[in-house]
Amino acid sequence: MKTIHKLVLKAYLGPMLMTFFIVIFVLMMNFVWRYIDELVGKGLDAMVIIELLCYATVNMITMGLPLAMLLAAIMTMGNLGENYELLAMKSAGMSLPRILKPLIIVVGLISISGFFIINDLVPYCNRKMYSIIYDIRQQKQTLEFQDGLFFTGIENMSIRVEKQDPKTHLLRGILIYDNRNINGNMTTTVADSGYIRLSDNKKFLLVTLYHGETYEQTRNNQWYKKSALRHHTFDRQDGTIPMSGFDFERSDASAFGGSSQTRNITELQHAIDSLDILVNNATTSSYEPLLKQQIFQKDENILARPGDSLYVDRSDYRAMLATDSIPDLGMRDKNSIWKSARNAAKSSRNMFAFDESTAKEALNQLYRSKNEWHRKLAFPVSIMIFFLIGAPLGAIIRKGGLGMPIVVSVIFFVIYYIISISGEKMAREGDWSSLLGMWISSIILAPVAVYLTYKATNDSALLDVDWYVGKYKYYKEKFIARLPRKWQERLNKEKK
Repeated sequence: MKTIHKLVLKAYLGPMLMTFFIVIFVLMMNFVWRYIDELVGKGLDAMVIIELLCYATVNMITMGLPLAMLLAAIMTMGNLGENYELLAMKSAGMSLPRILKPLIIVVGLISISGFFIINDLVPYCNRKMYSIIYDIRQQKQTLEFQDGLFFTGIENMSIRVEKQDPKTHLLRGILIYDNRNINGNMTTTVADSGYIRLSDNKKFLLVTLYHGETYEQTRNNQWYKKSALRHHTFDRQDGTIPMSGFDFERSDASAFGGSSQTRNITELQHAIDSLDILVNNATTSSYEPLLKQQIFQKDENILARPGDSLYVDRSDYRAMLATDSIPDLGMRDKNSIWKSARNAAKSSRNMFAFDESTAKEALNQLYRSKNEWHRKLAFPVSIMIFFLIGAPLGAIIRKGGLGMPIVVSVIFFVIYYIISISGEKMAREGDWSSLLGMWISSIILAPVAVYLTYKATNDSALLDVDWYVGKYKYYKEKFIARLPRKWQERLNKEKK
């Protein structure tokens, strides 16, 4: 028995590792193409890019591991079935659950490890990845000149080069517009040739110009009336300009821990409790002042005060209502009342809109935190479900290799992905509970796994085309036998 279990484990672990790395590689290519524009042209160190890709790889495990489990299970059982090894085991009296027992133990351990990966490792890597992406976005493009075009990568400066030597990096026909002076003075420099490069630490721009002229337009507090223009020539001019943004500066990764994807399940639970209180307080603070202070104010004299022409005492007001003898107001009084009511309505609307936006943002964060909390628990279950779908499917299909298993795996994974995305969207918008939205895919696919396991255990010809053709003919003949004799004769004539 141990020899058979070793055979099954050996047949499974190889395809599992192969399919896992293939899936991760495909997902990583998608990540690279997504951020290729931000990685190229900034002179990033190779270790920075490798570090970013490593953190992104860990983030891809949550999507790649279930698909690898499904594909590896189909390939393993398909290879065993195609080589009649599975048939020999069953002939020896072993049932399918007994054959899969070592694999179920291995997949169970992987599922438990998957929980710790998505709960501890993925949030840490997400914080690191978000910080690196932020630092890359903050870094400016490298100093690269194109012939005849202005380079505007330096703030308040524009540099144009007519021609550059790719070997010596000598620039010819240099034109520089410098607007960095806080007084508004603009300097224009024209030079026959020179060198412009960044220092080794990328914090200074080193400029060396030959045979040129400088024009400086000087402005004072009477610039709209008069301004001065100074001009001088030079044979050689050296300058050092402080620069910022060209060097890669690392940020603290702990500053990017506010997202739900960068928290573990304990931090998410704490955030959920805090957000529940915040949402309740925001909702209460939005409605109670609106009802008590704006709509149903305790002060009946809202529009008029004692001494005003519109002031009505409380007792007189009640008497008017009882006798239906409200005085007829003039046009000016009506206009005053209308303006006061209009201002009160605008004030209440603006106050409620501001409080409502605060409550809505807190509610969105609450939904995201709840979704992420349930995602961490649903991930290990999805790994086991995909294995329980793939193993019986492979035993039924009895086809190894990468042909049929890939097709079937992709179909099931697309179904799972569509259901998961739809459920998550409904939960994120508040239409469904997070429990239903994040577990809907597992709820739908779990009966499929049980049904396939039952069919494979009983050696059902679930994907045998001949079996379906035979069943179709059987039910067709049975249906025709119940038709009237005239219709039966007509169908027989059509067949002939």
